[in-house]
Amino acid sequence: MLDKLITEVRNRNTTHLDRMSTHDILSTMNQEDRSVPLAVSKELDRIEQVVKKVIQALQSGGRLIYIGAGTSGRLGVLDAVECVPTFSTPPQQVIGLIAGGKKALTEAVEGAEDDETLAARDLAALDLDAKDVVIGIAASGRTPYVIGGLKYARKAGASTAGLSCNPKAQISRYADVAIEVESGPEVLTGSTRLKAGTSQKLVLNMISTASMIGIGKVYENLMVDVQPTNKKLVERSKRIIMEATGTDLITAEQFYLKSKSNVKAAILMILLHCSLDEALIRLNQANGFVRMAVESPSSIEKRANDLNEV
Repeated sequence: MLDKLITEVRNRNTTHLDRMSTHDILSTMNQEDRSVPLAVSKELDRIEQVVKKVIQALQSGGRLIYIGAGTSGRLGVLDAVECVPTFSTPPQQVIGLIAGGKKALTEAVEGAEDDETLAARDLAALDLDAKDVVIGIAASGRTPYVIGGLKYARKAGASTAGLSCNPKAQISRYADVAIEVESGPEVLTGSTRLKAGTSQKLVLNMISTASMIGIGKVYENLMVDVQPTNKKLVERSKRIIMEATGTDLITAEQFYLKSKSNVKAAILMILLHCSLDEALIRLNQANGFVRMAVESPSSIEKRANDLNEV
């Protein structure tokens, strides 16, 4: 089976890799990497379908759950973990599962990815239900752990998607939406942490970011739901307030404190000249969307109705 996978085919441009100078190796890798965004662009329609499913799930109290093994699993965990500080999502709203559990994040867990039943057990432990979206990630498109997870997710009534780097991937058979990014043969034969991994990272970036925009976590191009858990993020929060309102840093700092570190509320307090309580009420009426909150009540109602129709 492996010899039929594009990700396992030898790359004709790199058959003399061991004879190349360091500079030529780097130049070749860079050249090969340039093809990845183009490959991803061919799957934008499928990625959009997945994003819409995720937005609907998150608005309905569901979760986004990534499942994968090896590099694919680690990329899913990475994307899930980053949603908490970037968008202030609850830790259990976006989840990454990797074959072999936490130990597999830093070392190989032999045989874990070959067990179809393991993902089913992992998903069952999360009380998976029909409100959730499960995205299976496998560069080869044939990882048993991912296949087993997608099968279980379907039985549970959850929405499913597959992200692979080979056409006609096995995991696509068990996915409502199949994203197949043909990133091509790797510079180092079969090392799917390279172009395949890059393509997966790009797609996961798109899915999580676009989904969070879709549920009101972004104003303009600012991460207004950032979680200020360290000094850097506190300063970033103040700068976000400043950028969003056109005010100076001193004023932004004052309203950051007045809003009790609520960046969205601070922005509304400045733009609408209102109290914290009023800002929170408007945010609640606008389902957390800052742009909707600064508009008229009729606009809020119209936008809310539009979102309910997604």
